[in-house]
Amino acid sequence: MTVARHVVFPALRLLVWAVIAAALVKLAFFGGAAAAPAGPVDVPGAVFTDPVATVTTGTVSNTVTVDATVTADPAVEARATMEGTVGYFAVADGAHVEAGAPLLEIRQEVPVDPVERVDAEGNVTVVQQRPRIKRSTVAAPVTGTVSLKVLRDQQVGIGDVVAAVTPGTFSVTGPLTAEQQYRLLDAPSEASVEVRGGPAPFTCTGLTTGTEVTPGAGGASGPGDPFAPPAEPSATVEVRCAVPGDVRVFPGLAGTMTVTAGQASDVLVVPVTAVQGLFATGNVWVVGPDGAEPTKTSVGLGMTDGQVVQITEGLAEGDTILEFIPVGDVPPVGGPGTVERAF
Repeated sequence: MTVARHVVFPALRLLVWAVIAAALVKLAFFGGAAAAPAGPVDVPGAVFTDPVATVTTGTVSNTVTVDATVTADPAVEARATMEGTVGYFAVADGAHVEAGAPLLEIRQEVPVDPVERVDAEGNVTVVQQRPRIKRSTVAAPVTGTVSLKVLRDQQVGIGDVVAAVTPGTFSVTGPLTAEQQYRLLDAPSEASVEVRGGPAPFTCTGLTTGTEVTPGAGGASGPGDPFAPPAEPSATVEVRCAVPGDVRVFPGLAGTMTVTAGQASDVLVVPVTAVQGLFATGNVWVVGPDGAEPTKTSVGLGMTDGQVVQITEGLAEGDTILEFIPVGDVPPVGGPGTVERAF
C-alpha cells in the first residue's frame, strides 16, 4: 500500500497531465488546419438596385395641418385725414363703439381774403373776414373699445394716430413651411380648428396667409457682444383665420388648424420622393426596359397630400420610375452639400 501511494499514484497523475497538455497543443496549433474544407470557398455578396415605383391612379386630398395658437386681435389705429386741431370728442375714452361711428372731429381754419368796401365819398375800407372752418370726422375703423391718443385743441397732422380701437376678438394663427405655402396657393376661406383643453372643434373663417415680421435683437440690448450690430428682422409666413364670436377662447391656447384645399379622384399619382420640384412642373426618372439607364422626364404636377403627388402630364399609368431622386443628378440648391427636395 505504501508503494502505491508513493510511486503508482504520482506516476498516474503525471501521465494524465501529459495527455491533457498534448491535447491542448494540438487544438492550439493544428486544429484549424484539420477543419479547413477542401474545394472552392463561397464569398458572401449582394446585388444593389435602385428602388422603383409604379405610376398608379388614386385619390389625393390636399389637406394641410399646422400647429396653431389662439391670439387676441391687435388694436386698429384711427388716423387723422386732415391737418388741424382736435375740436371735440364724440365718445369717451374706453367706450364701446361700432365700426364707422364718429370718434372725434378735427378742425382747420382756412383764411378768407379781405373784402374792400367803398363808401359814398369814394373812401376804400379793407374789411378782414373771419376764417372759414373746415371739419373732418375720424370714424372707428372696427367695432370695439376706444383708446383716445390725443387731447382737445391738440395740433395734429395728416396720418397721425388719434385713437385706437381694440376689437376684443380672437384669431388662430400657425406658421407655414415653404412646402405648405405651395400647397395653399388656392386655399379656401375657412379651416377646421381643434384647441387642446378648449371648446369643441369649430370652423374659423376669413382664412388668409401673410408675413409676420419679428424685429431683430442685438447690440447693447442683446445678450451677446454689446458692440455687435443688431440682428436682421426675421419673417415668418403664417396662416390666420377668425374665431367665431360665439366660441369662447383665450389668448395662448394651443391646438391644430386643418385646411383642406381640394381633392382629386382617379388621377395619376407617384410618391413625392420620386419627384424633383415643388409646384406646377417637376422631373422624374423613368426606368428603361432591360435595365437601361433611367431617363430624366419632365412632368406636370397637381395637388399633393405630402405622401403622393398628382401627375397631370408626362407619365402614363403603369410606367416605372425611380422611387427616389438620384442624388448625383440633382443640382445643389442653397449651397454645397444640399440637394433639391421634393414635396
